[in-house]
Amino acid sequence: MSNVTINIDGKEIITQEGEFVLNAARANDIFIPAICYLTRCSPTLACRICLVEADGKQVYACNAKAKDGMNITTTTETIEKERRAIMEVYDVNHPLQCGVCDQSGECELQNYTLEIGVDSQSYTVADVDRASHDWGHLHYDPGLCIVCERCVTACKDMIGDNSLTTIARGGDPLNADFKESMPKDAYAMWNKLNKSVIGLTNGTDELDCTSCGECAAVCPVGALVNTQFMYKSNSWELKSIPATCGHCSAGCQISYDVKHTSIHNPDEKIYRVMNEWNYVSLCGAGRYGFDYENRDVVKDEVAFAAAVEAFKKADTIKFTSTITNEEAFILETLKNKFGYKLVNDEARSFQTFLNDYSAVSGTSLYGSDLKTAMNSNFVVSIGTAIKTDNPNARYALNNSLTTNKGAALYFHPVVDPIIAGLSKNIVCVNHKPLQEETALYLVLDLFGDKEKLPTDIVEYLASFHSTKTVTVTESIKEKVVEIVKEMKVNEETGEEEEVEVEKTKMVPKKVSKEVEVDDNRLLSMLGMDDNFMETFAKLMKKKDTFSMIVGPDLYNHPNSKNLARLVALVEKYSAFELIMIPTLTNTLGVAMINELSETSGSYAVGYNTTADFVLSGLGDGDLDMPAINQQEGTLTSINKNVNPTNAALPYGGYTLNDIANALGLAAENTIDYTVQLGAIDGFEAQEFDSLPDHYTNAGEEIRGYKLENLSVDASSDESVSKIDEAFVLEGSLVYLANPVRQFTDFTNTTTNLDEKSGVYMSAEFLESSELNEGDSVSVKTDTGELTANIVSDNKIAGNITVLPTFDSKLNSGALVNAYRFANASIQKV
Repeated sequence: MSNVTINIDGKEIITQEGEFVLNAARANDIFIPAICYLTRCSPTLACRICLVEADGKQVYACNAKAKDGMNITTTTETIEKERRAIMEVYDVNHPLQCGVCDQSGECELQNYTLEIGVDSQSYTVADVDRASHDWGHLHYDPGLCIVCERCVTACKDMIGDNSLTTIARGGDPLNADFKESMPKDAYAMWNKLNKSVIGLTNGTDELDCTSCGECAAVCPVGALVNTQFMYKSNSWELKSIPATCGHCSAGCQISYDVKHTSIHNPDEKIYRVMNEWNYVSLCGAGRYGFDYENRDVVKDEVAFAAAVEAFKKADTIKFTSTITNEEAFILETLKNKFGYKLVNDEARSFQTFLNDYSAVSGTSLYGSDLKTAMNSNFVVSIGTAIKTDNPNARYALNNSLTTNKGAALYFHPVVDPIIAGLSKNIVCVNHKPLQEETALYLVLDLFGDKEKLPTDIVEYLASFHSTKTVTVTESIKEKVVEIVKEMKVNEETGEEEEVEVEKTKMVPKKVSKEVEVDDNRLLSMLGMDDNFMETFAKLMKKKDTFSMIVGPDLYNHPNSKNLARLVALVEKYSAFELIMIPTLTNTLGVAMINELSETSGSYAVGYNTTADFVLSGLGDGDLDMPAINQQEGTLTSINKNVNPTNAALPYGGYTLNDIANALGLAAENTIDYTVQLGAIDGFEAQEFDSLPDHYTNAGEEIRGYKLENLSVDASSDESVSKIDEAFVLEGSLVYLANPVRQFTDFTNTTTNLDEKSGVYMSAEFLESSELNEGDSVSVKTDTGELTANIVSDNKIAGNITVLPTFDSKLNSGALVNAYRFANASIQKV
């Protein structure tokens, strides 16, 4: 879109053509009141308080689009009367319980009532009984609700659950006299408000969603509150600690709100997590899984001495990617000093995939990010259970489908009703495991520039096409002549008489004919419908911005090298922007910083993983370490941002930096290594305390810095292997993935995340088998066996059993050979 110049209250500003006036004003620090509108969401016009005058006509700033030369006035006498009347209406029957309301002190109803100067009430209407509802992790009080519909909009446009809606309030109608006596917008808003409250789309009083809590976060009043926070604290008592979420690779901006535990206990405690919800959404793990700190730790000198000796004895350090960049740098420095093998299998798989991709792409990193995907209008997802691998990737996909009126192709063997329900414009292709290469070849076939693709690939793609004769039925209109009798006046006698008249009309008729059509065998190999190409043509209408998201199924695939090269070819020879989902919290950072080994030595120290001597942020090892929410440092996100995070809670024990100093390194604090990251390609030499951490009013993320995507030597050989059509998994299958809201042992330790450890099956699968939820089953593959109870999960469908990784005691990883799918036998114990 092109830039345009508009004038708001005498100030000329430059914005994009078609941008909402409200967003343009906010980006330029011009205040226009608004309650119902959320950035990244469709306007609802529920509050109407954002009235402005544009070129002499009253419009709503949240819905009016910027045009070149537009002249806007944010306040007039008429507008001020409307706004005051609207706020008076919002205050009608609103309970006067601010002293005990959880939103008090940060309530937008309070703020706007004071801002607009409402000091009297002109309107009344009989109230109705509005009993509160306990919806599990949420508490809804309709008495406090102003029906701004932000919760409904966030759930639909940001998240994609579509769990909330407006339902009938059951109140008395407004006095008809008000229609004549009060401003029209205030009356229209009140009439709607008086008829509605928020309810559940499933028609029950049991909330069934992915439990992200975004609806409570965006609620401007105290109507929707996180149950765990109710009546726990006044907002002004809390200290806000800016941080980065430590659960998945999204790197979401959060703030930990902390204060003392009680009047008897001065120890600080996290009471809630907040986020900049206008610009980024949180999943349930980020919002509710905050109390995973390693608490009540003191310096154990004996254990510390044993740790130092273990490092002196060790030839291997095993670790997970739930560490900071600075800790990864310390491990790399120790490796260089003492010759350790650094072992981190999931990060090494991602690192290898990146390197194989770079050999074709000529860049060190994938080229795009989730914001680009969110702003696209066509998204392809391959090789990821996107809902749980990286919830923010799912939110970006949903935002593309809803606010951008986009379309999508979702390739994955596990049937996902949540993803399928995002939009009628998403096609879910539930192919067989190991067919990810076929999916990428199809993307190249559908979207690749055949004039630029290597000739051998074009010829290979052509080999899948043939013509076939099919019989099609179409409707035509056939001309039919009928003889009908009509009464007409005889000109000679002047009398009416019946005469026969010929009438011609077009009659619909179905005819069959044989036509030659293109037969693309790639479609049938993936189990796709014969009508896909017709559907695809409809999906592609008016689509001009494309993003492809790929994930961990590709990194551990037996043919991961070929997949990496195919991914690079899609990015290089099509319009797709590419995003890769790093597997864990800081997998990308580790892959950039550490030289990782494929094999272990004879004696290993483990950091948050099993080994001969274990350092643990979970408190279950030989020496305690701080958890992520107790550390200062940086984390590298899926968006290739190096984001700062701060310690929400104190930690009294030893750190990895203390061990490194005992082994001859010299740094007072772990964050002294932040500036030294500049020695790693792509990173910058910046002091930790200089790193910014905020969003602008325009929604620009100013957090840390972006990794530099470096040019690397690309091979002239862009060849890729052909598909082995017999190379698929069929039969009884298991898949290594987590349920919604769980990622690692850290999320598993939190108080508010109550997902069960076990074997996850769909209700559909259980109904067709002799198994029931709670049954103990033995799951056996070629590489391992486990026994656990069945958990029924309505967030998946189909017959593939899901084995979670968030509980390491389950040891589900032992049942697969790197690739996340495996054949398995499942027997009731």
